[in-house]
Amino acid sequence: MSGSQTAPDRQRQRGALWAHLGFRRLWIGETVSQFGTMVSQLALPLVAILILHASTFEVGLLTALETAAFAVITLPAGAWVERMRFRSVLIVNDVIRAVALASLPLAQLLGILTIGQLYAVALVTGICTVFFDVAYQSYLPELVGRERLVEGNAKLQGSESVSQIAGPSLGGLLIQALTAPYAVLVDALSFIWSAGWVAAIEPGPPKPKRSAEPNLRREMAEGLKFVLGNRMLRSIAICTGTSNLFSSVIFAVFYVLLARQLGLSPGLIGLFTSATAVGGLIGALVASRFAARVGQGPAIWISSAIIGPCLFVTPFVHRDWTLGLLAIGQVGAGIGVVLYNVTQVSFRQGLCPPDLLGRMNATMRFLVWGTLPLGGLIGGALGAAIGVRATLLVGAIGGTLAFLPVFFSPLRHARELPSHQEEPSADAIDPMAQAEA
Repeated sequence: MSGSQTAPDRQRQRGALWAHLGFRRLWIGETVSQFGTMVSQLALPLVAILILHASTFEVGLLTALETAAFAVITLPAGAWVERMRFRSVLIVNDVIRAVALASLPLAQLLGILTIGQLYAVALVTGICTVFFDVAYQSYLPELVGRERLVEGNAKLQGSESVSQIAGPSLGGLLIQALTAPYAVLVDALSFIWSAGWVAAIEPGPPKPKRSAEPNLRREMAEGLKFVLGNRMLRSIAICTGTSNLFSSVIFAVFYVLLARQLGLSPGLIGLFTSATAVGGLIGALVASRFAARVGQGPAIWISSAIIGPCLFVTPFVHRDWTLGLLAIGQVGAGIGVVLYNVTQVSFRQGLCPPDLLGRMNATMRFLVWGTLPLGGLIGGALGAAIGVRATLLVGAIGGTLAFLPVFFSPLRHARELPSHQEEPSADAIDPMAQAEA
């Protein structure tokens, strides 16, 4: 575990991971793909708001459809992905997302772009993201080994944050210069780039055949049992799911506030989106040291507690000096999110037996991302009923309380978290013994 390693040990591991050809290729592909994704994350709602003149509820529905697949197909996706090569799943879903997104600028060029097509693209890319994310989080332990998971996740999160800093800013400028539908083409090309680099990774050995006949219902149940039967994983799922619910409420009306009510340009909106990524980069750079200093368990609840208070600026922002406070709040939230994600995802990957990785990741995605479409619908409905600022306040209050499940769990005291090799039951852990380890 990271807490028991010496500084020279950690330095040797860092050097070895950068020398890992497969990891480098995954890192290069994913970094550029994240850059493109940030362009689309800004461009899609602006297509709805500025080009198609969608209502607040329609923008919320778009947010919901982007993540609806996580509530519908994530559990079976975990079982299906485990029957395939993770690498192949990544390549295929990158290509499908590229084709779907490329249809938007083509439709705009032909003058046939509609809100229905925008919804369809959001739904298709969301389905592909489900399969990609389940395979991606399962592929990393297979590619780099469990002892390098925290470092590998931190490096990927760090490069993702760098992409997110430049992506929205450049994306905003691209939207101003090309209009939003044509800016989406950048994301389509980034997915092709990612697929090419993943395809260049040398394939691993074929998956061993399972002893039992495939049974989708049984396999899904095994993933659910593993996650829900572990107290620490349960608390992480509740915390993350709650945070995502209220973040989605906020996201459903956030761009409506900036673009419609405050009248900010796409370029300036991109800068504010980049502020979160600046915080994310800081979080990625300090994640390993932060977990080693305060302990892996406390790192999870402390980082989750940082996020909520940073959200309270948004409901009260105006086109004045408070925009500076919004940028500071976005940076703080970005720090908390990445610290939390690096620590809890690495813990989950290290705890899970290899033959359950796909189903564990799918179950967690179902539980924590399945709340996103609900949040989008709630945000859109609340925005239409009580107003955008009141909706943002509801999201901030809910987000602030999201850390409580991990705070009131064994994670609060566990300086070093168990791994699969140790195979202890989470419910059997003595928190004070962990604190003294």
